Amino acid sequence: MVEEYDVDRLSSSDLSDYSSTNGQPQQPSEEDLIEVDREYNGYFEGPEKTLEMCFRSSKNIVTDIHPDKEGLRKLERHELDRICRRARCTILSSVSNQFLDAYVLSESSLFVYPYMMVLKTCGTTTLLRCVSTVIELAKKIGLELDWVGYSRKNFSFPGDQCHPHQSFNQEISYLGSHRSLSKKLNGNGYTLGPVTGDHWFVYVADQTLRSANLLYTDRVLNIMMFDIDESVAKLFYYDQYCRENEDSDDATRRISLAQTKAAGIDSLCPGALLDSRAFQPCGYSMNAILFHSYYTMHITPEDGSSYASFETNQKMENYTSLVANVVRTFKPKRFVMTLMADEDGLGQIKTNPFTALGEDAKVIVPSGKSRMLYKRRDSASIKVEDCCCMMGNWVLQEDSNRVSKIRGFSVDI
Repeated sequence: MVEEYDVDRLSSSDLSDYSSTNGQPQQPSEEDLIEVDREYNGYFEGPEKTLEMCFRSSKNIVTDIHPDKEGLRKLERHELDRICRRARCTILSSVSNQFLDAYVLSESSLFVYPYMMVLKTCGTTTLLRCVSTVIELAKKIGLELDWVGYSRKNFSFPGDQCHPHQSFNQEISYLGSHRSLSKKLNGNGYTLGPVTGDHWFVYVADQTLRSANLLYTDRVLNIMMFDIDESVAKLFYYDQYCRENEDSDDATRRISLAQTKAAGIDSLCPGALLDSRAFQPCGYSMNAILFHSYYTMHITPEDGSSYASFETNQKMENYTSLVANVVRTFKPKRFVMTLMADEDGLGQIKTNPFTALGEDAKVIVPSGKSRMLYKRRDSASIKVEDCCCMMGNWVLQEDSNRVSKIRGFSVDI
């Protein structure tokens, strides 16, 4: 996805947020003050950074703003724009229901619940810079920080990232030394999976407890797919859908829907309210909401860095069919799957692909008259307070489409 946006510059108030752990000011480098993205060269950092922030009501409750909404949903559009500017992205469209608001961004998605905000950004965004802004705006409407989680897969192009995302150590240091955050956040960072391969970084503020208001959002499944099938990737190039003399906004709406239908994305979240967006020259984002649940997909089809992700917080006892349907849609050569859940949510999952053994650890995807077989190469998990984090790597077996004969018993006569 490629989208033009104003480069975020640190203001004087932003500079005051920088400090070391001993309280002495730490001046940002020149690169932090003015940042310029590298020229688009046909490659894009698809895997997203994900920030989840949970809040609880404080004594100073504001009730005169949007009386029909609760908690974070009281935030005005210009305030959400301010949050996104800090992360170096913009809001493009939105859908809402009685439980949450979902925003498609120039780089991924934003979900706003009354007491929780989930912000996902890809590319070279500066996601963690918005944390203090969210805390500040939440305080104005009578909310205080309750729980923070940050996670991302290791980057494919780490050299393209801006401060403070040039390494996981830098991200952890940023959170730990930020003056307005250090007293509120007391978390730790973890690495799940092989450091020589695909792995997952997780930060959890583990000295706080999730509010009882969040019991319906107790698990998040994320599927990150790499080297997707070329025929599927081609569906997400904008120009092939263009018509002459068509208004650009009308064209974007039509092409977004056409790509959704062509790939069968709408069938992955039946009954949900969808909001999709096609990008030029290529790329695609989609949010969908159904009651308390959200679904989000992001696709970067470029050769050499093709990627598709699917994430949902829908509560399910068995994710086998969902995972198979998502993987069948994109036919990747490999995928990384993660799960973040509280203990109660984890206990409700009857079939867990992260802990299954032997044949049950494989993901079998029907594909016409044949099948695609993905073998789990490794898995890892951690537990922080009541938060359980799991990740695993699955790789397509090259001979998985071959139909094997069933061996019978031999009888000696």
